[in-house]
Amino acid sequence: MDLNKENMKKMRELIVFTIILLIALWNYKLLFEWIGFAFGIIMPFLIGGGIAFVLNVPMSFFEEKLFGNKRMKEKKLAKRLARPLSLVLTITVLIGVVVLVMFVVIPELAQTVLSLGKTIQAFVPEAQRFLEELFTNNSEIRAWLDNLNVDLDKLLDGAIGFFRNGAGSVLNSTVYAIGSIVNGVTTFVIAFVFACYILLQKEKLCVQVKKVMHAFLKEKWENRFLKVCTLTAKTFSNFLAGQCLEALILGSMFFVVMSVLNMPYALLVGVLVAFTALIPIFGAFIGCVVGAFLILMVNPLQALFFVILFLVLQQIEGNLIYPKVVGNSVGLPSIWVLAAVTIGGSLMGVVGMLIFIPLVSVVYTLFRENVYKRLELKRGSDHAGQ
Repeated sequence: MDLNKENMKKMRELIVFTIILLIALWNYKLLFEWIGFAFGIIMPFLIGGGIAFVLNVPMSFFEEKLFGNKRMKEKKLAKRLARPLSLVLTITVLIGVVVLVMFVVIPELAQTVLSLGKTIQAFVPEAQRFLEELFTNNSEIRAWLDNLNVDLDKLLDGAIGFFRNGAGSVLNSTVYAIGSIVNGVTTFVIAFVFACYILLQKEKLCVQVKKVMHAFLKEKWENRFLKVCTLTAKTFSNFLAGQCLEALILGSMFFVVMSVLNMPYALLVGVLVAFTALIPIFGAFIGCVVGAFLILMVNPLQALFFVILFLVLQQIEGNLIYPKVVGNSVGLPSIWVLAAVTIGGSLMGVVGMLIFIPLVSVVYTLFRENVYKRLELKRGSDHAGQ
């Protein structure tokens, strides 16, 4: 290898990189602490970016439908107010949905809790009567209880010590919980404000990012990076919009059918199924289990009918509605959807299930394009060799 200036520069960069890597591996604990500290600082901005991405889907819809026609675009005032009004309308709609769900679900949930309380009150005397009969008529159990040597003073001292030592722990836990709540609220406020700034100036931010990439990256890598970002944004937006619409349709189906069949908790179960259906594949089954338990407390036979109804509606939704509503928006085969949900749920819980489907879809699309490109190149070389 010629020791020219270019090669010497590459060798120096390689040596410096190796030294930095060795230092980082030697002090990996300190490195992780720095990474955690930096991640904690940028966390509000990462959350704000996620909020901005989610709000951008309905905001773009309102902006296109209300201000996207030719007559509106020609008016300077309408063009200037299109983005802020669309953002305000999006936030208003989201707040309205949350308030509506709270006013609808909370009274229903309170009624459910009261009903469960009455059921438990009726169950406790029956269980008590059964235990009394069991212990009265069973001489072996009575003899075993009589032979137990229980030191009541020792138990009392232990209980007093537990409460005495536990008071400080409860106080510390309360202080920690209050601090966590204040920290969480502060983080959310900062993230939400940052998201609003992103949404109001997203075109300007895109231009600035493109300028930075054009200044520091080669044209080949710049085009590739922009292609991946565009594909990712499109896939995530289509998945989010389709999943929300599909969950709304499924929850409405449960509410209507259960109301027609005069089944209890129709509204509560419909809202519950709609929210849990946002979790791909497994979400609706969570709603089924909870709904079946609630109905079981009222009427066991109707709980069985509810499970059968769930299976029927789930088949209709999975075979007819989901392909039409969501369609091939993510462009991912069913087996990879299941793999993405499983891996995402194992790594990040429910959030991972929602993120990994479009993320795996992007990787799958890019890998498929690369495979087809290589096959065409190989086919062309084979024809040239012939």
